[in-house]
Amino acid sequence: MSISLDEAVELTRTGDLWVFRGRSVPDRAIQLTTNSPVNHVGMAVVLDDMPPLMWHAELGRSLPDMWTGTHQRGVQLHDLRDAVCVWGNRYGQRGWLRQLEPPADTAMEEAVLRTVARLDGTPFPSTAQLAWRWARGRLPHPPRLSLGGLRGRAADTSRAADTSRAADTSRAADTSRTADTSRTADTSRTADTSRTADTSRTADTSRTADTSRTADTSRENAAALETAYCAEVVAVTYEAMGLLPAGRRPNWYDPGRFWSGDDLALNGGAHLGAEIEVRIPPR
Repeated sequence: MSISLDEAVELTRTGDLWVFRGRSVPDRAIQLTTNSPVNHVGMAVVLDDMPPLMWHAELGRSLPDMWTGTHQRGVQLHDLRDAVCVWGNRYGQRGWLRQLEPPADTAMEEAVLRTVARLDGTPFPSTAQLAWRWARGRLPHPPRLSLGGLRGRAADTSRAADTSRAADTSRAADTSRTADTSRTADTSRTADTSRTADTSRTADTSRTADTSRTADTSRENAAALETAYCAEVVAVTYEAMGLLPAGRRPNWYDPGRFWSGDDLALNGGAHLGAEIEVRIPPR
């Protein structure tokens, strides 16, 4: 199925994806490493009476950024029709539209605007940075020893010492004749109190560790987006819209994650339609 660019611009809504495939050496390299037929992805932003816009990241600065009014590299908000024509004619790309179902609601559109305000103008990474970031996004998180982990180990040591002392008390009680029952009861009450305190400390340690892991992920994501490439921009925006799970590193995503051959599950029953080829007119 194919439609004209004018028809596609008329159909597109906020959250719809535009994917592109080129034939240049860099385009082929991206397609090969991501095992997909696409090498660029952008997201449509369609609000009120504004013309449809394209939210993406690119190295060029051929079009004015609609958020700042200037020509800039990196993360940009462009007139959608003009952006598709640039990618079709200047960069020699073919383009496809994938529609988001159900359409984005008002809360999602507000999340998109907040993300645009936060990321617009973020620089595009160098080629070396891009390759390293993509490769690093496929590596598992290394285990980290957090403050919560240290506290947990200290609590384990404390419990082991408590157990040893309780055993010593029990042996002393076995050799005594007069207050066996009394001391056993006292020891039982002490053990109950100790277990209650241990349970409380364990819960506190668990909450501390969870908070530490969340903070670590947030700091890493913020650092990663000191520069950003196209798939990261779409992924972070989709996460803000509630369509992708939070906490995943942005560099886990590449353009190939957003074509129909990849199994990218969205939250809340949302899904992306199949690619619709867009006929881009020559200029």
